[in-house]
Amino acid sequence: MQTLKSSNVDPAELAKFSDLAHHWWDKTSEFAPLHAINPLRLDWINSLTTLDGKRVLDVGCGGGILADSMARRGANVLGIDLATKSLKVAQLHALEAQTPNINYREISAEDLALEQPAGFDVVTCMEMLEHVPDPKSIVEACATLVKPGGWVFFSTLNRNARAYLHAIVGAEYVLGLLPRGTHEYAKFITPSELATFGRKVALEIQATRGLEHNPITKRYKLSDDTRVNYMLATKKSE
Repeated sequence: MQTLKSSNVDPAELAKFSDLAHHWWDKTSEFAPLHAINPLRLDWINSLTTLDGKRVLDVGCGGGILADSMARRGANVLGIDLATKSLKVAQLHALEAQTPNINYREISAEDLALEQPAGFDVVTCMEMLEHVPDPKSIVEACATLVKPGGWVFFSTLNRNARAYLHAIVGAEYVLGLLPRGTHEYAKFITPSELATFGRKVALEIQATRGLEHNPITKRYKLSDDTRVNYMLATKKSE
């Protein structure tokens, strides 16, 4: 008989995002950077695997910014998170915006993996790994949840001096793009570490992209520079 695993969650992180839940869909709020980068990451995902008609899971969906946009590209989307208030915001937005083919559940990735192994064509886990106690466990769950031959996409923050200066000192203290305390440097993950987590569970790297921010134009762009923000596209072995 399968039993649910304990949640891989930091209560302080849940509280942090719960306090900000009502701002998720305010494009001038603390979540403005997510709204700004969402078209870039959405197009990148869709360029590697067409979302239309696919069953997609968004792990750590928050208020549903990426999940909602993937559903509008024709995917059948399930968004999961453990922040109750954020999920309620996501559900309300889906109702108000009449977003098709989207559902949300309050469940951990590990518990859903026990319930629905190989249940999804595509799994996304964006801006989440740096907020959990055990990112390796999330990667393993994502690998279990995706079908053989399916895609898993991650995005997180690299761990080096440049990332500290840009993502914490710059974004949180100088430019004020994010609330102070949003990130903890010790939880940042290098691309090689993330790739190792993936390879151990049959996720092979297919592509990487960096995300750069221009503080003058206030615009974001995709690039080959993965020294700060980066995305990793992986595919589950057949």
